[in-house]
Amino acid sequence: MPDPRPHLGEPLALDLLNTRWIEHGPQDLLTDVAGLRIWLDSVGLATRAQADAATLAAVRTARAAIADVVTRASHDGLNDVLAHGRIRRTLTESGPADVADVPERIWLPGWLAADNLLDLLRAAPDRIRQCAHPQCVLFFYDTSKNGTRRWHSMATCGNRTKAARHYAKKE
Repeated sequence: MPDPRPHLGEPLALDLLNTRWIEHGPQDLLTDVAGLRIWLDSVGLATRAQADAATLAAVRTARAAIADVVTRASHDGLNDVLAHGRIRRTLTESGPADVADVPERIWLPGWLAADNLLDLLRAAPDRIRQCAHPQCVLFFYDTSKNGTRRWHSMATCGNRTKAARHYAKKE
């Protein structure tokens, strides 16, 4: 089954947040193992993680922790998720490498998303944004040159906002 979400392609941490969206009411891809399987496949983790109830619970825990950091600047939950793994430095045939070492495989997808959030926060925390449309709950990483992107998608939320503003002026 294809990924039903309206916005794909964000960094892993924000992609995990975007497993909840609003389209004809609130939607949540991670309500069951089938949805987890879709998400794992969509983000390229299907071969590294098993889609089962335990992994689903761990991924949902990671999603809540990432949401807490992004929306409330609360970091305790994220640190709890990160405690399930570490980066192991190693030398490989192709040179130095940093390898995710997550002993409990159920935590791998959520841990990778939490680790990705650290990378985003380190690089440009002000570029992590929630869509400015009042009825949208999606997040994006602003990669625009001047850092002024406001919507997860200009084609959907941006157009809706501009159309509403236009019609309000005509009344």
